[in-house]
Amino acid sequence: MNQPLWGIDLGGTKVEGVVLESLANPSPLVRTRIDTEAIKGYEHIIGQIAKLVAELEKQSGLRPAAIGIGTPGVLDPTLLTMKNCNTTVLNGMPLKKDLEARLRLPIIMANDANCFALAETYWGAAKQHAPEARMVFGIILGTGVGGGIVIDGKIWSGRHGIAGEWGHNFLDESGGPCYCGKTGCVETVISGPALERYYAGLSGTRIRLKEIAARHRAGADPIATQTIDRLTHFFGKAVSVITNLLDPDLIVVGGGVGNLDELYGNGPKALAEFIFNNRVEIPLLRPSLGDSAGVFGAAALVVDSSSGK
Repeated sequence: MNQPLWGIDLGGTKVEGVVLESLANPSPLVRTRIDTEAIKGYEHIIGQIAKLVAELEKQSGLRPAAIGIGTPGVLDPTLLTMKNCNTTVLNGMPLKKDLEARLRLPIIMANDANCFALAETYWGAAKQHAPEARMVFGIILGTGVGGGIVIDGKIWSGRHGIAGEWGHNFLDESGGPCYCGKTGCVETVISGPALERYYAGLSGTRIRLKEIAARHRAGADPIATQTIDRLTHFFGKAVSVITNLLDPDLIVVGGGVGNLDELYGNGPKALAEFIFNNRVEIPLLRPSLGDSAGVFGAAALVVDSSSGK
């Protein structure tokens, strides 16, 4: 595909748009963002997206044939309404239908973790490390925990549209209640806020994960070390479920927690303890696209004709 690719990353605080030159050359022709202003409601979000598209058209002098949109939740493939959105005003709303009516364009949608995985497959770490890889699992490990599956360059969304949502697999009771209504989800154990809560519960002091990691490396704070050890242990255990089920060619780890070096040193050792195999050959890779992955992946949805199925 040599025509420009249009993508929008819809977040809780900002809506970012990009026009990429082509699949072969993903250089941005235009890239800009505006505030989401989600507090003003669903119709306002629709208006902000339309405003951003108009700005992209103005700056590029182009008109899109279709637009890919990364969302903070999932379009239910049966009901065709949004679900699992942390921007809660989107839940239950026919976002795809309403945007197509407003923009008079085909819209292809996927959640942000799928967009991350797709971008890293087409242009990022997966492309650089193993361009022949058939299955890539992309992890978002930060404030929340999510994931996306890409098979032969296409997103696998699943029957319910939730494929890759390993963040809400059960991991350990010690994680406590999750906002999803369950207890002990992966997200309650190894997300950034969960690890900070764990440290605070033992130490009586609330500090950021980056500082916890620094104290661990300094070797002067045993509770910090216990917290980082908890991360790598349960990361390996959680990823073992993905590995046993999918056995992907590689795993790309994004998000703020994914920046920690310990994840790549001790994570594979923990994974080896739990998978149904005598060794670990799956590379755990850092992403290479940085904060571009979300909006680039949204643009790649135009290429990925299977998204949303």
